[in-house]
Amino acid sequence: MLLYITGHLSTVFTPEYRQETLRYIYCHQREDGGWGLHIEGHSIMFCTAFSYICMRLLGEGPENNACSRARKWILDHGTVKAIPSWGKTWLSLLGVYEWLGTNPMPPEFWLLPSFLPIHPAKMWCFCRLVYMPMSYLYGKRFVGPITPLILQLRHELYDEPYEDIKWKSIRHLCAKEDLYYPRPFIQNCLWDACRILTEPLLSRWPLNKLREKALEVTMNHIHYEDENSRYINMACVEKVLCMLACWVEDPNGDAFKKHLARIPDYLWLGEDGMKMQSVNGSQVWDAGFAMQALIATDLTHEMGDTLKKGHDFIKKSQVKDNPCGNFKSMYRHISKGAWTFSDQDNGWQVSDCTAEGLKCCLLFSMMPSETVGQKMEPQELFNAVNILLSLQSKNGGLPGWEPAEASKWLELLNPTELFADVVIEHEYVECTSSGIEALVLFQELYPNHRTKEIETFVTKAVGYLEDIQSPDGSWYGRWGICYIYASWFALRALTSAGKTYNKCVTIRKAVDFLLKVQGNDGGWGESYLSCTNKKYIPPKGNHSNVVHTSWALMGLIHSGQGDRDPIPLHRGAKFLINSQLDNGDFPQQEITGLFNHSGMLHYPLYRNTFSIWALAEYRKSVPLSS
Repeated sequence: MLLYITGHLSTVFTPEYRQETLRYIYCHQREDGGWGLHIEGHSIMFCTAFSYICMRLLGEGPENNACSRARKWILDHGTVKAIPSWGKTWLSLLGVYEWLGTNPMPPEFWLLPSFLPIHPAKMWCFCRLVYMPMSYLYGKRFVGPITPLILQLRHELYDEPYEDIKWKSIRHLCAKEDLYYPRPFIQNCLWDACRILTEPLLSRWPLNKLREKALEVTMNHIHYEDENSRYINMACVEKVLCMLACWVEDPNGDAFKKHLARIPDYLWLGEDGMKMQSVNGSQVWDAGFAMQALIATDLTHEMGDTLKKGHDFIKKSQVKDNPCGNFKSMYRHISKGAWTFSDQDNGWQVSDCTAEGLKCCLLFSMMPSETVGQKMEPQELFNAVNILLSLQSKNGGLPGWEPAEASKWLELLNPTELFADVVIEHEYVECTSSGIEALVLFQELYPNHRTKEIETFVTKAVGYLEDIQSPDGSWYGRWGICYIYASWFALRALTSAGKTYNKCVTIRKAVDFLLKVQGNDGGWGESYLSCTNKKYIPPKGNHSNVVHTSWALMGLIHSGQGDRDPIPLHRGAKFLINSQLDNGDFPQQEITGLFNHSGMLHYPLYRNTFSIWALAEYRKSVPLSS
């Protein structure tokens, strides 16, 4: 949509790109004609409408089989009048929906004083960076060129003439298939009041001068984020919105041209076609786990070049500076010494990526330099430690990107419908666990650096993990599926902090959970529905997944299961060994990544990385009968 609006669709999408993008869309169309929020999810209006529009923009006609099936689904489920708020915004920008039918997103929000409980600085960074360009485009009431194709779409996406639609009456309408987080009544009242009382005033003199100032300030924030991420931005949703805002400001400006050059960073050609990734890759995240898995094999003498390259990449990917200028006034946290999820260009510190990157560099520092290259300078390690210490919350947990300091009630203002817990930053089991493990290892190697602070961090973080454990002994995962994933993280953290099965009831409960959900085939599996329903749900058919099996196997190994009863471990290892394909690969099974409860992420390397890692830990730690 962005490229169509700006007239650059043919510049980026060559005929081959169009073909592969369409192949991806066709590949994942569901039997009912729709598309889900992820490739295993049920059909929803948001993704079905976007996929339909994408096919039309890429040259497919309405009579195309995939298009006709999709259009039928859209019309049968309330038309795009029922698309969630993000969809209403994009359709307004494209010209197939009217801004009157959207809830207000006033850019004046960026002028509020920081002492107010509702302020951009108190928002979760993802939420803040999405609504920043959205509010700019809303304030401009921008609409793209109304072409003959747009006029056709206005006819195809509705069940009544476009000019007869009562836009104000459908602002709160959302298809039930899309509604994961129903907006509370008080939030709808707030939007109504803003539309009735605030917006008319801000569009007239003299308050329209305030709107002009707000647009200027908002655009300054957009440029700041663009420049500090080298025009990659934090993720794909923000990327395209910021890019469009830059084009609206100046279609021939350098900012838009720099944005255009970085679109390929997001495109990925897979076996199912071309797609746009949620971020510009998971290079650091995947490299960190892959290096730890290879080191665990004790076969480093056979893979020196691979380890050296991986070590070099991780070292070079560390963020070397804080965001430029007065970054606190731009609502940014320190980033010097951190690792991002993808690469250094991205610029956004992530706590668990920092912890895993730090752990890798510490492990490499204990290995011969002729095998793995020169170790990282101590000051750079200290900078990473500083990031982790700076992020810990009062409750001991570790948030993902920035300190979690906002009031929990702000989540009542979540406007997204599709996701939950997106308004403010939260603490996470996975981030807390990675932080514990990295700092424990760091303290072993650098016992005199910030000793008391690290000890306090670990003590509080362990307390946090103990406090939020579920009654069944598991933990709820926020970045992987789900209870098995988080339980592996927590168990490796607790044991690294000195907790043992015999002396820690938390570990005993976690072990009981993992043993209870082991499958009849010896492996483990978990449905993505665990994330949305917030209770453990086995996969359809109760079959096991190599990734879940690896996580559970390593969690039990960390807990000392091999010394108590190794039979469950033998069964899990046997499942992994028997699952390996003839070419050495492990099978790609169900999706295993997660964000914001309802969005799933595909990590294709997980099946090999964690299978190798689990079998390496099994070989080293589990006694075999003669």
